[in-house]
Amino acid sequence: MRVVIAGGHGKIALLLERHLAERGDTAVGLIRNPAQADALRAAGATPVVCDLENTDVTDLAAHLDGADAVIFAAGAGPGSGAARKDTVDRRAAALLADAATHAGVRRYLLVSSMGVDDPPAAGTDEVWAAYLLAKRAAEDDLRARDLDWTVLRPGRLTDDPPTGHVTLTRHAGRGAVTRADVAHVLAALLDEPRTAGATLELVNGPTPIVEAVRAATG
Repeated sequence: MRVVIAGGHGKIALLLERHLAERGDTAVGLIRNPAQADALRAAGATPVVCDLENTDVTDLAAHLDGADAVIFAAGAGPGSGAARKDTVDRRAAALLADAATHAGVRRYLLVSSMGVDDPPAAGTDEVWAAYLLAKRAAEDDLRARDLDWTVLRPGRLTDDPPTGHVTLTRHAGRGAVTRADVAHVLAALLDEPRTAGATLELVNGPTPIVEAVRAATG
């Protein structure tokens, strides 16, 4: 399987790239900064320099040639302002969907966030509010498309070692999940096409990942 990952230098993306490479898949990571290329190679991925804020659908689609799936794991990152939450977390996600359609890639996984269903409460930090609104807009845009999409909403992310056990369901409740477990769930979702059309929340829990993904198809 050839998988193109937007935000290829992110923590989850690097873990996913390593996992995909170890099981014999081909991971391609889209990165903005050429200096990040060596980190992707070390994870077993092929780096492709492509600034999602400064490209067009034709050029991006060319990088998806031959892909079986795309994953949007990009984000504006810490320290970025509210404007870049929109240009990366919403607009770039939509651009990747446009490019996937152009390239004939139907499978699209979107890494979103818990908490996007409700409007930000009064007094919420401006940048965090913009992030939640951008993620929700990206979800809404994707659901309207003729793609085999799955939206994954992780809980609070940690860098703890993977547990291999999660709760993956429509409403998981608040909780934490390791980034490594998120990466493994993404890989398992790629293997389970019946999760297309699902929006799933993810926290660490009692169920082995493969079983949790299989149960999420019901």
